[in-house]
Amino acid sequence: MRIRGVWMFWTAAFLLASLGWAQAADPVALARQAVEAWRAGELTPKLDLRALEGKSPEEVADWLRKTFAFPPPPPGLEVNLDEPEVEETPTGTQVRFPAVSGPDGGEVVVTVSDGQVQRIAWRPSGGLLPPWVKSDAARLVFAAVSLLLLFHLFGGGVARLWRSAWALLGRYRKLYLFTNLLLYGLFVLGAALAYGLPDLARAMQEAVGGAIETIGLDTGAQKGVSGLAWTIFYWNFTHGLLLTSFLPAFFLGVPALLVNAARYYVFGFALSPAVIPWDVYVWHLPTLVIELQAYILVTFGGLVLLVETLKGRGFRAGLQLLGLTLLLGTLFLIAGAWYEAFELLYLLR
Repeated sequence: MRIRGVWMFWTAAFLLASLGWAQAADPVALARQAVEAWRAGELTPKLDLRALEGKSPEEVADWLRKTFAFPPPPPGLEVNLDEPEVEETPTGTQVRFPAVSGPDGGEVVVTVSDGQVQRIAWRPSGGLLPPWVKSDAARLVFAAVSLLLLFHLFGGGVARLWRSAWALLGRYRKLYLFTNLLLYGLFVLGAALAYGLPDLARAMQEAVGGAIETIGLDTGAQKGVSGLAWTIFYWNFTHGLLLTSFLPAFFLGVPALLVNAARYYVFGFALSPAVIPWDVYVWHLPTLVIELQAYILVTFGGLVLLVETLKGRGFRAGLQLLGLTLLLGTLFLIAGAWYEAFELLYLLR
């Protein structure tokens, strides 16, 4: 009887341990527990910069990683934990739960890797892209316009515009060279410093990746190269070239220079080969050079506006020159979007 009792005890203990292990290894169970803790505010670090004083770079990187990986949930978020959708991705298992935040529908996405929850994100339906951007008509128009620009680049109005814009760069050759050296230099500096702070750079890289997922650029990939190229161009043009480069350039160029100086340093740090394999970085480098040149051109145009105004030639004359750099930067963004879409769908597979 005693031996039988001991056997039953260890059998029960083994079954309980197995059950607990199976539940812990189940990504859906882990995702459910993490979402509940996230909604209760248990996963998002408190924004108290004073608490980081005296911390090591590794501790600061861990704090940043958790901050970006577990941002605060939107107000009034309701999550349906009973209808999960599971998908295997290169970064781990993604578990999606239908969710609602006020009038906005969407989903909460939990990334599980190596038995641990790596990231939780709220994604409104379609991301941050307007519905019309994701239509077939929009991507087909973009493809047609791209082909027309390519055809007329060697003759006609586009060619004359191209020559006028580059003649402008020739007139202000030293200023253009200064802008390139400064901004590309900050990018290279950020990439170099990432070798000394790889954990912090990796945390920044995860933040950039999470932002891309939230925007919803991956929805364009479902429609092939043209769909992905269009969504990349739309976001880079509206939020990169117009809102954070061209509009600040109106204020005599200096705000645009400051914004892009910070942008290039952060991009260099987060997209450094210190945290990206070289076989991936080599393919992505043309994307960085082409697209960042677009922002350099508009920043340069803002500085030309400053010079023209200070020399007494008038704000309007400088504004015309700024407009030329905007058009030239748009052409660079179109070219960069097509290459990046092809790169992501084929070269990095």
